Amino acid sequence: MKRFAMLLGVLGSTALGTAQSNVNDLLAAGLADAQRFTTDYLSPAQTGIVYSLGSSWLNTAKAKPLAGFEIGFIGSMAGFKNKEDKKSFVLNTAEYENLRFEDGSTSKSVSTALGELSGINVVVEDENGFFSQSFELPTGLASENINFLPAGFLQVGVGLIKGTEIKARFLPKIDTDEVEVGLYGFGILHDFTEHLPADKLLPIAISGFIGYTHLDGSYDFTNTNFIDGENQRIEARYNTWTFQAAVSTRLPVINFYGTLGYISGKSETDILGTYRVTSGPFQTTYTDPFSISQKDGGVTAGVGTRLKLGFFRLHADYTLAEFNIFSAGVSFGFR
Repeated sequence: MKRFAMLLGVLGSTALGTAQSNVNDLLAAGLADAQRFTTDYLSPAQTGIVYSLGSSWLNTAKAKPLAGFEIGFIGSMAGFKNKEDKKSFVLNTAEYENLRFEDGSTSKSVSTALGELSGINVVVEDENGFFSQSFELPTGLASENINFLPAGFLQVGVGLIKGTEIKARFLPKIDTDEVEVGLYGFGILHDFTEHLPADKLLPIAISGFIGYTHLDGSYDFTNTNFIDGENQRIEARYNTWTFQAAVSTRLPVINFYGTLGYISGKSETDILGTYRVTSGPFQTTYTDPFSISQKDGGVTAGVGTRLKLGFFRLHADYTLAEFNIFSAGVSFGFR
Protein backbone atom coordinates (compact mmCIF):
# COMPACT_ATOMS: atom_id res chain seq x y z
CA MET A 1 0.00 0.00 0.00
CA LYS A 2 1.52 3.26 -1.12
CA ARG A 3 3.19 4.95 1.88
CA PHE A 4 0.76 3.53 4.43
CA ALA A 5 3.09 0.86 5.75
CA MET A 6 5.66 3.55 6.47
CA LEU A 7 3.07 5.80 8.05
CA LEU A 8 2.32 3.06 10.55
CA GLY A 9 5.97 2.72 11.46
CA VAL A 10 7.01 6.32 11.36
CA LEU A 11 4.70 7.54 14.16
CA GLY A 12 5.27 11.15 13.23
CA SER A 13 8.96 11.22 12.39
CA THR A 14 10.21 12.59 9.09
CA ALA A 15 10.60 9.42 7.02
CA LEU A 16 7.97 8.36 4.50
CA GLY A 17 8.43 5.29 2.31
CA THR A 18 6.51 3.55 -0.39
CA ALA A 19 5.18 0.11 -1.17
CA GLN A 20 4.39 -1.03 -4.66
CA SER A 21 0.62 -1.18 -4.78
CA ASN A 22 -2.60 -0.36 -2.96
CA VAL A 23 -4.31 -2.81 -0.64
CA ASN A 24 -7.65 -1.29 -1.55
CA ASP A 25 -7.31 -2.83 -5.03
CA LEU A 26 -8.25 -6.07 -3.24
CA LEU A 27 -11.79 -4.71 -2.99
CA ALA A 28 -12.11 -5.88 -6.59
CA ALA A 29 -12.19 -9.40 -5.12
CA GLY A 30 -15.06 -8.56 -2.79
CA LEU A 31 -15.32 -7.30 0.74
CA ALA A 32 -14.52 -10.57 2.54
CA ASP A 33 -11.34 -11.22 0.53
CA ALA A 34 -10.15 -7.63 0.91
CA GLN A 35 -10.59 -7.70 4.69
CA ARG A 36 -8.86 -11.08 5.07
CA PHE A 37 -5.82 -9.98 3.06
CA THR A 38 -5.54 -6.56 4.71
CA THR A 39 -5.70 -8.11 8.19
CA ASP A 40 -2.78 -10.45 7.48
CA TYR A 41 -0.85 -7.79 5.56
CA LEU A 42 -0.95 -5.18 8.33
CA SER A 43 -0.77 -7.45 11.39
CA PRO A 44 3.05 -7.52 11.92
CA ALA A 45 3.35 -3.74 11.47
CA GLN A 46 0.58 -3.18 14.01
CA THR A 47 2.38 -5.43 16.50
CA GLY A 48 5.65 -3.59 15.98
CA ILE A 49 3.99 -0.24 16.56
CA VAL A 50 2.46 -1.43 19.85
CA TYR A 51 5.91 -2.37 21.14
CA SER A 52 7.46 0.84 19.82
CA LEU A 53 4.79 2.98 21.51
CA GLY A 54 5.11 1.15 24.82
CA SER A 55 8.88 1.42 25.07
CA SER A 56 11.47 4.09 25.94
CA TRP A 57 9.73 5.50 29.02
CA LEU A 58 12.62 5.14 31.50
CA ASN A 59 16.30 6.03 31.60
CA THR A 60 16.71 5.68 35.38
CA ALA A 61 14.90 4.05 38.28
CA LYS A 62 15.54 7.06 40.53
CA ALA A 63 12.58 9.43 40.88
CA LYS A 64 13.19 13.15 40.69
CA PRO A 65 12.83 15.11 43.95
CA LEU A 66 9.96 17.51 44.55
CA ALA A 67 9.82 20.05 41.67
CA GLY A 68 12.67 18.31 39.86
CA PHE A 69 12.15 18.64 36.13
CA GLU A 70 13.43 17.10 32.88
CA ILE A 71 12.40 17.54 29.24
CA GLY A 72 13.91 15.80 26.25
CA PHE A 73 13.52 14.24 22.83
CA ILE A 74 13.53 10.45 22.46
CA GLY A 75 13.91 8.48 19.25
CA SER A 76 13.58 4.73 18.86
CA MET A 77 13.76 1.98 16.26
CA ALA A 78 11.87 -1.33 16.44
CA GLY A 79 13.94 -3.62 14.23
CA PHE A 80 12.73 -6.53 12.12
CA LYS A 81 15.66 -7.17 9.74
CA ASN A 82 16.07 -10.81 10.79
CA LYS A 83 12.42 -11.50 11.57
CA GLU A 84 11.41 -13.32 8.42
CA ASP A 85 8.15 -14.47 10.01
CA LYS A 86 7.11 -10.79 10.25
CA LYS A 87 7.91 -10.03 6.62
CA SER A 88 5.62 -12.54 4.91
CA PHE A 89 2.54 -14.70 5.37
CA VAL A 90 1.15 -17.66 3.46
CA LEU A 91 -1.78 -16.78 1.24
CA ASN A 92 -3.89 -19.90 0.65
CA THR A 93 -6.41 -19.31 -2.13
CA ALA A 94 -8.71 -21.94 -0.56
CA GLU A 95 -9.43 -19.39 2.18
CA TYR A 96 -10.48 -16.75 -0.37
CA GLU A 97 -13.69 -16.62 -2.34
CA ASN A 98 -12.61 -14.94 -5.57
CA LEU A 99 -8.82 -14.77 -5.59
CA ARG A 100 -6.23 -17.02 -7.25
CA PHE A 101 -2.57 -16.71 -8.20
CA GLU A 102 -1.85 -15.86 -11.79
CA ASP A 103 0.70 -18.71 -12.07
CA GLY A 104 -1.82 -21.30 -10.87
CA SER A 105 -0.32 -21.83 -7.37
CA THR A 106 -2.79 -22.67 -4.62
CA SER A 107 -0.68 -21.07 -1.87
CA LYS A 108 2.58 -19.16 -1.52
CA SER A 109 4.32 -16.65 0.73
CA VAL A 110 3.44 -13.01 0.03
CA SER A 111 4.69 -9.78 1.58
CA THR A 112 3.38 -8.13 4.71
CA ALA A 113 3.63 -4.38 5.27
CA LEU A 114 7.16 -5.06 6.56
CA GLY A 115 8.25 -7.38 3.76
CA GLU A 116 10.02 -7.35 0.41
CA LEU A 117 8.42 -10.02 -1.77
CA SER A 118 7.38 -8.43 -5.05
CA GLY A 119 6.15 -9.36 -8.51
CA ILE A 120 3.37 -11.62 -7.20
CA ASN A 121 0.27 -11.30 -9.34
CA VAL A 122 -3.23 -12.44 -8.48
CA VAL A 123 -6.39 -12.74 -10.52
CA VAL A 124 -9.90 -11.86 -9.41
CA GLU A 125 -12.52 -13.90 -11.19
CA ASP A 126 -16.19 -14.82 -10.91
CA GLU A 127 -17.34 -18.32 -10.04
CA ASN A 128 -17.65 -19.30 -13.70
CA GLY A 129 -14.29 -17.88 -14.73
CA PHE A 130 -15.82 -15.73 -17.46
CA PHE A 131 -14.70 -12.34 -16.13
CA SER A 132 -11.38 -11.59 -14.44
CA GLN A 133 -9.00 -8.80 -13.45
CA SER A 134 -5.33 -9.22 -12.54
CA PHE A 135 -3.06 -7.00 -10.42
CA GLU A 136 0.14 -7.16 -8.36
CA LEU A 137 0.01 -7.68 -4.60
CA PRO A 138 1.63 -4.94 -2.48
CA THR A 139 5.10 -5.32 -1.02
CA GLY A 140 6.40 -3.59 2.15
CA LEU A 141 9.13 -1.61 3.86
CA ALA A 142 11.97 -4.09 3.39
CA SER A 143 11.62 -3.64 -0.38
CA GLU A 144 12.84 -0.06 0.23
CA ASN A 145 15.73 -1.35 2.42
CA ILE A 146 13.93 -0.16 5.54
CA ASN A 147 14.13 -2.77 8.31
CA PHE A 148 12.92 -0.85 11.33
CA LEU A 149 9.89 1.08 12.57
CA PRO A 150 11.04 4.50 13.80
CA ALA A 151 9.37 6.66 16.43
CA GLY A 152 10.08 10.03 18.00
CA PHE A 153 8.44 12.21 20.66
CA LEU A 154 9.01 14.75 23.41
CA GLN A 155 8.93 13.53 26.99
CA VAL A 156 8.66 15.41 30.28
CA GLY A 157 9.19 14.24 33.88
CA VAL A 158 8.31 16.14 37.08
CA GLY A 159 9.02 15.08 40.66
CA LEU A 160 6.15 15.13 43.16
CA ILE A 161 5.97 13.79 46.69
CA LYS A 162 8.79 11.63 48.02
CA GLY A 163 9.67 8.88 45.56
CA THR A 164 7.00 9.73 42.97
CA GLU A 165 7.46 11.20 39.51
CA ILE A 166 4.89 11.81 36.78
CA LYS A 167 5.77 11.64 33.11
CA ALA A 168 4.14 12.83 29.89
CA ARG A 169 5.05 12.26 26.27
CA PHE A 170 3.62 13.90 23.20
CA LEU A 171 4.06 14.47 19.50
CA PRO A 172 2.40 17.66 18.21
CA LYS A 173 -0.10 16.82 15.48
CA ILE A 174 1.46 16.68 12.02
CA ASP A 175 -1.05 17.44 9.27
CA THR A 176 -0.11 17.36 5.57
CA ASP A 177 -2.12 16.79 2.40
CA GLU A 178 -1.87 13.01 2.84
CA VAL A 179 -0.73 12.27 6.39
CA GLU A 180 -2.04 13.25 9.80
CA VAL A 181 -0.52 11.84 13.00
CA GLY A 182 -0.31 12.76 16.69
CA LEU A 183 0.70 11.06 19.95
CA TYR A 184 0.32 11.58 23.69
CA GLY A 185 0.90 9.55 26.85
CA PHE A 186 1.08 9.70 30.64
CA GLY A 187 2.92 7.66 33.24
CA ILE A 188 3.83 7.44 36.91
CA LEU A 189 7.07 6.20 38.47
CA HIS A 190 7.53 5.33 42.15
CA ASP A 191 10.98 4.83 43.66
CA PHE A 192 10.60 2.29 46.49
CA THR A 193 14.13 2.82 47.82
CA GLU A 194 13.13 6.37 48.87
CA HIS A 195 11.21 4.81 51.77
CA LEU A 196 14.16 2.86 53.18
CA PRO A 197 16.01 4.31 56.18
CA ALA A 198 19.38 4.07 54.43
CA ASP A 199 18.18 5.12 50.96
CA LYS A 200 20.97 7.70 50.52
CA LEU A 201 23.56 5.03 51.20
CA LEU A 202 22.23 2.42 48.78
CA PRO A 203 24.15 2.16 45.50
CA ILE A 204 20.99 1.46 43.53
CA ALA A 205 17.41 2.63 43.10
CA ILE A 206 14.48 0.26 42.58
CA SER A 207 11.16 1.45 41.20
CA GLY A 208 7.90 0.51 39.51
CA PHE A 209 6.29 2.23 36.52
CA ILE A 210 2.92 2.31 34.75
CA GLY A 211 2.44 4.23 31.49
CA TYR A 212 -0.21 4.76 28.81
CA THR A 213 0.39 5.91 25.21
CA HIS A 214 -2.16 6.80 22.51
CA LEU A 215 -1.53 7.36 18.79
CA ASP A 216 -3.91 8.64 16.10
CA GLY A 217 -2.87 8.47 12.46
CA SER A 218 -4.52 8.74 9.06
CA TYR A 219 -3.38 8.46 5.46
CA ASP A 220 -5.17 9.54 2.28
CA PHE A 221 -4.56 7.10 -0.58
CA THR A 222 -7.21 8.02 -3.14
CA ASN A 223 -5.13 7.21 -6.25
CA THR A 224 -5.46 3.50 -7.20
CA ASN A 225 -5.24 1.36 -10.30
CA PHE A 226 -8.88 0.66 -11.05
CA ILE A 227 -10.97 1.72 -8.06
CA ASP A 228 -12.54 5.16 -8.20
CA GLY A 229 -14.01 7.02 -5.24
CA GLU A 230 -13.77 9.88 -2.81
CA ASN A 231 -12.17 10.49 0.59
CA GLN A 232 -10.38 7.14 0.52
CA ARG A 233 -8.26 6.94 3.65
CA ILE A 234 -7.07 4.80 6.51
CA GLU A 235 -7.45 5.89 10.12
CA ALA A 236 -5.51 4.04 12.82
CA ARG A 237 -5.68 4.27 16.62
CA TYR A 238 -3.29 2.64 19.07
CA ASN A 239 -3.64 2.36 22.84
CA THR A 240 -0.70 0.87 24.73
CA TRP A 241 -0.09 0.11 28.43
CA THR A 242 3.39 -0.38 29.88
CA PHE A 243 4.15 -2.06 33.23
CA GLN A 244 7.79 -2.10 34.32
CA ALA A 245 10.10 -2.76 37.24
CA ALA A 246 13.38 -0.85 37.01
CA VAL A 247 16.74 -0.80 38.78
CA SER A 248 19.59 1.68 38.27
CA THR A 249 22.85 2.81 39.83
CA ARG A 250 23.01 6.12 41.72
CA LEU A 251 26.29 7.68 40.63
CA PRO A 252 26.85 11.40 39.98
CA VAL A 253 27.84 11.27 36.28
CA ILE A 254 27.35 7.96 34.48
CA ASN A 255 24.77 5.36 35.44
CA PHE A 256 23.40 2.05 34.24
CA TYR A 257 19.82 0.82 34.35
CA GLY A 258 17.73 -2.23 33.57
CA THR A 259 14.01 -2.86 33.13
CA LEU A 260 11.72 -5.87 33.16
CA GLY A 261 8.11 -5.46 32.19
CA TYR A 262 5.06 -6.17 30.08
CA ILE A 263 3.56 -4.22 27.17
CA SER A 264 -0.10 -4.60 26.23
CA GLY A 265 -1.79 -2.79 23.37
CA LYS A 266 -4.74 -2.63 21.02
CA SER A 267 -4.81 -1.29 17.47
CA GLU A 268 -7.89 -0.32 15.51
CA THR A 269 -7.72 0.44 11.78
CA ASP A 270 -10.64 1.77 9.73
CA ILE A 271 -10.78 1.71 5.93
CA LEU A 272 -12.94 4.73 5.16
CA GLY A 273 -14.36 6.55 2.15
CA THR A 274 -16.20 5.61 -1.02
CA TYR A 275 -14.80 2.90 -3.32
CA ARG A 276 -16.26 2.21 -6.76
CA VAL A 277 -14.94 -0.97 -8.33
CA THR A 278 -15.00 -0.19 -12.06
CA SER A 279 -13.21 -3.23 -13.45
CA GLY A 280 -13.35 -6.99 -12.96
CA PRO A 281 -16.30 -9.29 -12.27
CA PHE A 282 -17.58 -7.61 -9.09
CA GLN A 283 -18.27 -4.01 -10.01
CA THR A 284 -19.96 -2.32 -7.06
CA THR A 285 -19.63 0.58 -4.61
CA TYR A 286 -18.44 0.32 -0.99
CA THR A 287 -18.69 3.03 1.67
CA ASP A 288 -16.45 2.73 4.76
CA PRO A 289 -15.94 -0.93 3.85
CA PHE A 290 -14.36 -2.49 6.96
CA SER A 291 -12.37 -2.13 10.19
CA ILE A 292 -9.60 -4.24 11.71
CA SER A 293 -8.94 -4.67 15.43
CA GLN A 294 -5.92 -6.42 16.96
CA LYS A 295 -4.52 -6.99 20.45
CA ASP A 296 -0.85 -7.59 21.25
CA GLY A 297 1.24 -8.03 24.35
CA GLY A 298 4.40 -9.57 25.73
CA VAL A 299 7.31 -9.46 28.16
CA THR A 300 10.15 -6.97 27.67
CA ALA A 301 13.63 -6.70 29.19
CA GLY A 302 16.07 -3.86 28.63
CA VAL A 303 19.46 -2.44 29.63
CA GLY A 304 20.85 1.04 29.15
CA THR A 305 23.25 3.75 30.24
CA ARG A 306 22.80 7.42 31.10
CA LEU A 307 25.32 10.27 31.16
CA LYS A 308 24.65 13.40 33.21
CA LEU A 309 26.70 16.56 32.70
CA GLY A 310 25.16 19.39 34.68
CA PHE A 311 21.80 20.24 33.10
CA PHE A 312 22.58 18.08 30.05
CA ARG A 313 21.73 14.34 29.88
CA LEU A 314 22.22 11.60 27.26
CA HIS A 315 20.92 8.05 27.36
CA ALA A 316 20.72 4.94 25.19
CA ASP A 317 19.17 1.52 25.76
CA TYR A 318 18.26 -1.75 24.08
CA THR A 319 15.09 -3.72 24.81
CA LEU A 320 14.45 -7.38 24.05
CA ALA A 321 10.85 -8.08 23.03
CA GLU A 322 8.86 -9.54 20.15
CA PHE A 323 10.29 -6.54 18.27
CA ASN A 324 13.68 -5.56 19.71
CA ILE A 325 13.97 -1.82 20.25
CA PHE A 326 16.95 0.53 20.34
CA SER A 327 16.27 4.00 21.74
CA ALA A 328 18.31 7.07 22.54
CA GLY A 329 17.54 10.49 23.91
CA VAL A 330 18.88 13.89 24.81
CA SER A 331 17.33 15.96 27.61
CA PHE A 332 17.79 18.93 29.90
CA GLY A 333 16.76 19.19 33.53
CA PHE A 334 17.55 20.24 37.04
CA ARG A 335 17.68 18.47 40.39
